[in-house]
Amino acid sequence: MAKTYDALDDRLIAFIKTQTLFFVATAPLSAQGCVNLSPKGYDSLVVIDPRTVAYVDLGGSGIETLAHIRENGRITLMFCAFEGPASILRLYGRGEAVNFDEPGFAEKMALFPAFERARSVITLHIDRIADSCGWGLPFMDFQGQRDQLRRHVDHRSEAEWRERRYESNATSIDGLPGLLRNRQDR
Repeated sequence: MAKTYDALDDRLIAFIKTQTLFFVATAPLSAQGCVNLSPKGYDSLVVIDPRTVAYVDLGGSGIETLAHIRENGRITLMFCAFEGPASILRLYGRGEAVNFDEPGFAEKMALFPAFERARSVITLHIDRIADSCGWGLPFMDFQGQRDQLRRHVDHRSEAEWRERRYESNATSIDGLPGLLRNRQDR
């Protein structure tokens, strides 16, 4: 049975920091929409305080998380222990996103000094914290992070990278607005 917590304590924060992978889940309001579940690697998450975490969103094959957060704010993060004692930790809450072309982005990116460029920073204001046994999780050995996504982000000029983000991330698979140019860019 899951145990709930009022806030992230030192033990839960230590667990989060040792995970090399976490998952992000969001969904649109429409029952016909697609639930999105995305894996996140690298050292891309920070604990801001006992009820707030943030992660750097480098981009990927779609814009579902951002579109869903903008539509309804619901987001869940899940951490799984693939090494050591079995455990699963879920953080439920309301998300907010700030994109590379929006005010406040530089301040949020300062939380992630290892990253020069990102599509967004997603912040989760935690409403519920729950862990569970994780007995069904396999043991897996971490061999290292893949570098393809970082190379994909870093090899383009800033202007080319921005344009590609706008072109490929304008609309979610459900037709929700994704990454839109600010008025100053139009």
